[in-house]
Amino acid sequence: MLTFALAVFLLIVTPGPGVLSIAGVGAAYGFRAGLSYLIGLFIGTNLVALAVISGLAAIVLGVPVIRMVLMAASIAYLLYLAAKIAFAGTKLAFIEARTAPGIAAGLMLQAINPKAYAVNTAFYSGFPIYPDNFTTEVIAKLIVSNLIWIPIHLGWLWAGVALHRLNLPEATQRRINYLMAAAMLGVVLLALVSATR
Repeated sequence: MLTFALAVFLLIVTPGPGVLSIAGVGAAYGFRAGLSYLIGLFIGTNLVALAVISGLAAIVLGVPVIRMVLMAASIAYLLYLAAKIAFAGTKLAFIEARTAPGIAAGLMLQAINPKAYAVNTAFYSGFPIYPDNFTTEVIAKLIVSNLIWIPIHLGWLWAGVALHRLNLPEATQRRINYLMAAAMLGVVLLALVSATR
């Protein structure tokens, strides 16, 4: 169980579309708007988990045309997000939008988020806890992963809000934007590598 919990922590805490975008929403719109987006991410990640557990994700992603369309949509969105981050100029804004993204935006991000599928596949196909009882294992893994997921994402939201309040010098803000964009490009690269396998 501890090995699984450590894997969950390490795979979720690393920058991906969910944590980067929740930090961006916090920086741009504040904590309250970020909570709405966080609820969407939470629902979305659990729907992805259920799709992976049930095998629905494997069936849908097993159709080459659907897999290519979803991969293209996710890569396009991640590239768009990376560009927004990199070219945010001197503003400390990880993403720019005129209105705060809500529950639907968080849910949609997770639906096309390649990291969500990869992470959930790793969680539920590996790290056996109760190998003789599938139901107990799935329930235990869902509880543990959510108990770790929630504070990590709340932490990233708080970090975005805190960074916004710091009013950092322009050069520092640009470096942070470039770092966040590089992290998003890393996610895109991983998605491309996984798509070619």
